[in-house]
Amino acid sequence: MTTLSEIQAPLKARYREEPEAAKVTLSASGQLGEGVSCSLSTGRAMAEAGLHPASGGDGTQLCSGDMLLEALVACAGVTLRAVATSLDINVRGGSVTAEGDLDFRGTLAVDKEVNVGFTDIRMTFDLETDATPDELATLQRLTERYCVVLQTITTPPRITATTVTS
Repeated sequence: MTTLSEIQAPLKARYREEPEAAKVTLSASGQLGEGVSCSLSTGRAMAEAGLHPASGGDGTQLCSGDMLLEALVACAGVTLRAVATSLDINVRGGSVTAEGDLDFRGTLAVDKEVNVGFTDIRMTFDLETDATPDELATLQRLTERYCVVLQTITTPPRITATTVTS
């Protein structure tokens, strides 16, 4: 069986020699749907996002805030597994949870002093492992450091938005 280190070794070597080869553009797109909705292709299925019930949705569509937390959980979980593998820490199983607090007065323009977006996000790693406290601290620190979604949230990228018509 090929290990993760064996799979990543030639990639790491190439990226050291050719830094530009490591730069990849990911993309997502959606089609505006009926009412207040947007359909996304997830690569596996279509997902329809809409308003959260706290902002007028009926709860039948995905909330983009939930999707952000789900992306954070997925990325942190995969990163934790990769780091544990790299450090040879046996993690038999477990879960990753993210909770985020929103005040919908901001997004609904009820109070212009209230932030639009999450004010607090809490992550919990509940792991089945015999790792020592020091190993767990290292595992969490490196998971946080190398989780793309977490780093994007904590160190926001430059974002540009353009509107075009067709």
